[in-house]
Amino acid sequence: QLQLVESGGGLVQPGGSLRLSCLASGSSLDSYAIGWFRQAPEKEREAVSCISSSGGFTNYVDSVKGRFTVSRDNTKNTVYLQMNSLRPEDTAVYYCAAVPTRADSNWATLLRQTYDYWGQGTQVTVSS
Repeated sequence: QLQLVESGGGLVQPGGSLRLSCLASGSSLDSYAIGWFRQAPEKEREAVSCISSSGGFTNYVDSVKGRFTVSRDNTKNTVYLQMNSLRPEDTAVYYCAAVPTRADSNWATLLRQTYDYWGQGTQVTVSS
């Protein structure tokens, strides 16, 4: 059973940066597409970014394009979300999620309901 654990969240000032990590255990991550999602208080969980199992395809929601970068290191069973130029509206609990695919696939999706496995989340707070 695949398990995901997010880390790297915290309190940062507007304009600052954080790097989130999503560490997988129980299975090799190289056959999973990974999505990053976030949920702010009293709001629905929304997509942020996704990356294919190969790392060759990535996608972002418009609100984070040019500021966030998703990457993965399958040798470390880890996916990263580098977040730069953070804004107060980025404040949320951030989750990573996984869905099985072929190894070396270039497919990934921002559709939340596609994902089968979820981490517990890490809090990101952007405030001065």
